[in-house]
Formats: sequence, C-alpha cells, structure tokens
Amino acid sequence: MQETQGSDRLREALAAGDGSRHETASGGFIVEGRAPTPARLVLCHGAGAGHDSEFLVRLRRRLAALGIQVVAVEFDYMTAMGRSGRRRPPPRIETLVDELAAWRRMLTELDAETPLWFGGKSMGGRVASLLATRIDLAGLVLFGYPFHPPGKPARLRLEHWPQIACPLLLFQGTRDPFGRRDEVEGYRLPGQVECHFMEGGDHDWQVPKRAAHTQSILIDEAVGHVARRLGASG
Repeated sequence: MQETQGSDRLREALAAGDGSRHETASGGFIVEGRAPTPARLVLCHGAGAGHDSEFLVRLRRRLAALGIQVVAVEFDYMTAMGRSGRRRPPPRIETLVDELAAWRRMLTELDAETPLWFGGKSMGGRVASLLATRIDLAGLVLFGYPFHPPGKPARLRLEHWPQIACPLLLFQGTRDPFGRRDEVEGYRLPGQVECHFMEGGDHDWQVPKRAAHTQSILIDEAVGHVARRLGASG
C-alpha cells in the first residue's frame, strides 16, 4: 500500500512539476519542470547538503527553465536528518545505490518512454555512476565528482568507471579539492566522457573574489551544456 501511495504521489508531482517537496516511504523528492520533456534528469544530492542547498536549487530551476524535467530524489538518511534536526553520516554507498535503483524502477513503471538520465552533486554523482554499472541508463550527468577525498589523491574512486557504457557529462571545478583540473586531466577516463571544467570553481563552484564571473554563471554554463546534450529546446 505504501509503495502504491508513493507511486501515485510521484505521478501527480511529475504532472505538476511545480517544485513542491513531497515525502514517501521511499524518501523525499522534488519535481521541477513539467512533462513532456525530451529527457528527464534524476538528480541526487551530496553527502552533507540536501536539495535545499543554493547550488542544487539554482541548478534544477535553470534546467527546468530550459526544458529538462528534474526529479530531485532524497536518500533516506537525509530525510531522517530533516525530521530529527540531527546530522548523520550517509550509510554504505551500496545502500544508496539500492535506493536509487528503487527510484528508477518507480519512474520507469510510470513512464517508460521518456529517457532517464541520472546524476548528482558529489556523492550523489558517485551513486548514480555506480548504478550505471548495474543497469542500462540513458546517460549520466555528474557535478563535482569526488574523484578522491581531499588531500588523499591516491584513494581514487574510479575503479568502476570502465564498466560505464552510457554517455557521461562531467562538470568539475578547476580548483575542486576532490579532483582538480590538473589531476583529472591525468586520469584515463572512458572515451564517451564529455568533460567540462568550471573555471576557478571549487567543489561548489565558488570562485575567488578577484574572478570576473560567479558561481551562478558557472551553473548557467553547465546547464546550457546539459540542456543541449539532453535535447531540450528551451
């Protein structure tokens, strides 16, 4: 019964696309942008900041404005944090991949026609990339991929990337401590990876005060590339 109710709520939210927050037994979610769209992007949050972060709010609203419907899904631990008001670490990455797979099943059952791209910010992008090694996805969009923990460049999180067969869009700040430009350019990435470096950006694409551009400009730049690749006409 809970799964049916969650599916019904998701169906209604996909039709409305008004950016409202919803909660189900599977966790919280937000749908930004109305269908039909050429593609739908399932967006996951990072380890410490949820979908209310300034970065993700602007990202999904700009994508919706350009014609991409965004389904921002919240992992269960983040929903629990919101209810309790207490911070907690994410569970094992495999648990999050299972949660994302459940969202994918639900969305596919509701609409098998619209291509589903998956992605996310930092840890959320890592989860999506791991899902791509299990299931055929239309594509991946990764914002600030955590190639390694800050200060530990030898602990790479790339072992599963050779198994990814779908298109992959990567957007990485040139100063990102989880993978700077000079580091990323030295990695052997799969041939289908389309990499865009966000000039001057750190992990959240914040730039030095002396820079002539801003985080918002970098987000808009990335959104333009995503919309082009996903076939939006906006």
